[in-house]
Amino acid sequence: MTEPAPALLEVRSVVRHFAGRPALDGVSLSVAPGEAVGLVGESGSGKSTLARLALGLLAPDAGTVRFAGRDPYRLRGARDRSVRARLQFVPQDPRGSLNPALRAGEAVAFALRLHGTPRAELAEAVAGLFRQVGLDPALARRYPRELSGGQLQRVAVARALAPGPDLLVCDEPTSALDLGSQLRLLDLLTGLGERTGLGYLFISHDLAVVRHLADRVLVLRYGRVLEEGPVADLWASPAHPYTRALLEAATGHAPRPDPAD
Repeated sequence: MTEPAPALLEVRSVVRHFAGRPALDGVSLSVAPGEAVGLVGESGSGKSTLARLALGLLAPDAGTVRFAGRDPYRLRGARDRSVRARLQFVPQDPRGSLNPALRAGEAVAFALRLHGTPRAELAEAVAGLFRQVGLDPALARRYPRELSGGQLQRVAVARALAPGPDLLVCDEPTSALDLGSQLRLLDLLTGLGERTGLGYLFISHDLAVVRHLADRVLVLRYGRVLEEGPVADLWASPAHPYTRALLEAATGHAPRPDPAD
């Protein structure tokens, strides 16, 4: 029997308080190499706090977070850059995360340079990343204000792919998109995972969206995991009333294809 791969990201019994109130209260999860794990819950459930802990932007008050066996909060400086490169982020609002004074290609080139791509190879590398996310490389010359929401989110994915990561933390990456753009982004992420072995921690309030990408899903409410399991099992037979309510809210709202961005 083949032993399961060790977890790439491992969160164990984490607790995090803000203003004396628990945002996370004993949460555990793991993401294996190449696995897509969905984290679902309404606003205020602790999803974004958990994303920040996974990325090393916050430290837990209790419990442990490990990425590739290391505490991501303690990855600092050039010595840890190779480990840090393996963990990247796709934001909810690409328009807010991209510098409006930089062309789209310059934003991706900056990420490439930060992780050691020689200046002479930048133009070709940027064009390759644009093609990888389904964008015409000519769009690299445009400013963020000249791109649609779907195109901007693909630029954000290209920037995240620049260091060659093993895991993307995606925090509500479809919430600002129309339904057709949502579906194309999910298809893109699924295809990247299948071709490259890229893993995901995919955070959303919408169980119908997570169903398109995730292998497993955890349902989070008030900072605690209420239920977890394979996405097909949760979809077919949710055990917790809150999960059933999320499913009822999602029914009929799964993304559908529209004209491409």
